[in-house]
Amino acid sequence: MKTIISPAMKMEVKNNDFSAKTPPQFLPEAKELRDFLLTQNREQLAAIWQSSPAITQVGIDQLQDLNFTENLTPAVFSFSGIQYQYLTPDIFDQAALAFMQDHVRILSGLYGVLRLFDGVNPYRLEMKNKLPGFGDGNLYHFWGSKLADNLFQDTDTVINLASKEYSKAIAPYLGNGRTMITVDFQELKQGKWKTVGVHAKMARGELTKFICEKALDQPEELREFNDFGFVFDEKNSTETNYVFRTEFDFTRH
Repeated sequence: MKTIISPAMKMEVKNNDFSAKTPPQFLPEAKELRDFLLTQNREQLAAIWQSSPAITQVGIDQLQDLNFTENLTPAVFSFSGIQYQYLTPDIFDQAALAFMQDHVRILSGLYGVLRLFDGVNPYRLEMKNKLPGFGDGNLYHFWGSKLADNLFQDTDTVINLASKEYSKAIAPYLGNGRTMITVDFQELKQGKWKTVGVHAKMARGELTKFICEKALDQPEELREFNDFGFVFDEKNSTETNYVFRTEFDFTRH
């Protein structure tokens, strides 16, 4: 069983406490994408990234420093979004860190599939970004079945804790013994059950930590998760969609 999570937009160079252990598995593809981006001018990059002038400049600076060999940070410590803040890998013991490296993967527009101790540079490229002039301009087509083939090479089950933007890269290649179980976190809002993005990211981080610290290897074991008052809802779940619901008041957290 493997677990997939999304990358975060915000990245840091943070390699004082933990060093990268492995290189990304799709470096030739990452270099091809980087080299294409380097051919683009500021206006073209802003269009690709759908970014403001200030964010575009940050992306350009990152692109200029994107060398794949120097000043690398383990991916799990480089990404600093909400999900990673609640994953808290810096407090894992060695057994949980080793399990995380073997069983958790970050999907990436640039790097494809990352193990959590793969060394990365900060970059800007989301899976949904269009790339006019590069192949057919679509990262989903560029990566094709490579990401799914990598994930399922030694397992038949993937737990999906990634956003739709990233899990969409895996979904077309399921079946034939490949199963992806998507986990949904819902809360009661004005009498209706809804997914609230920021709270779902918090829960995804906590569930990823739960999986690693307990070294879970069977999907059914996820049903014991109950942080933030989330409870597995068997009635509204299916074999490939686990629904957790809560009435927790996040405004007091």
